[in-house]
Amino acid sequence: MRLLSWNIQWGRGMDGRVDLARIAATIRRLGDFDVICLQEVAVNFPGLPGSQGENQIAELSAGLPGYTAIYGAATDIPDRRGSRSRFGNAIFSRLPVGQVWRHLLPWPADLDVPSMQRILVEAVVESDIGLLRVMTTHLEYYSQRLRTLQIDAIRRLHAEACAMAARSPLAEEQGGAFEVFPRPEEALLCGDMNFPAWAAEHAQLLAPFAGGEPGWRDAWEVLHPGEPHAPTVGIHPVGFVDQPECFDFVFLTEGLTGHLRAHGIDTATEASDHQPVWVELD
Repeated sequence: MRLLSWNIQWGRGMDGRVDLARIAATIRRLGDFDVICLQEVAVNFPGLPGSQGENQIAELSAGLPGYTAIYGAATDIPDRRGSRSRFGNAIFSRLPVGQVWRHLLPWPADLDVPSMQRILVEAVVESDIGLLRVMTTHLEYYSQRLRTLQIDAIRRLHAEACAMAARSPLAEEQGGAFEVFPRPEEALLCGDMNFPAWAAEHAQLLAPFAGGEPGWRDAWEVLHPGEPHAPTVGIHPVGFVDQPECFDFVFLTEGLTGHLRAHGIDTATEASDHQPVWVELD
């Protein structure tokens, strides 16, 4: 199984152009992926620099045929034309997809810094190594306090999923809206975390669970123990970091570490202000 994660900055490259065909072409050039997780995907959002209000899910789907598109809008606001502008994360899967969840993450008031609503998109996929939960998110940039609360929420959601994985469906829950679908313990969590690998938030996410649930491991650290993380932002000049850093991660549950074979970062593309990251498991 090959999974790619990329903050595409609504398709806006380092040249300032919004070009979703370029995003799709870059992904195809990088390899043959079973699951593609994208952050900062917009639908009808002409207020974003360079955007004409594209339906970016439709354009990406056209450039990535054969994938099921799952979209989770964190921001959903009215535009001036009586329609809706949406901004969030997406999962494209060519593997069979089970149940899907869209979890809004905490967004308490923090009047000292700008912030926006964030979301965790979760889908169960059927892979050659079994059922897996795939989750993608984009954590708050300006506020460490909000990031900390969002990480707490993601950890709580993981613990709840593990409890659900152990649950035996009741007879009356078979069929209709009460039907219980598998929600496995094993999972991958990826996205733009907006913290570097040396930050306290990284350790917070990887901390053991009090209830004994399978903990998270950093895919880079599994394959490159003791080595500094390769950067995913700042390789090409951007205004939000002073030096190249790793903001984009793939985390996996402990039971999947033995399946992890490769971790890659494309440092060449300038199709976004972040670099694509991928992992391979067998």
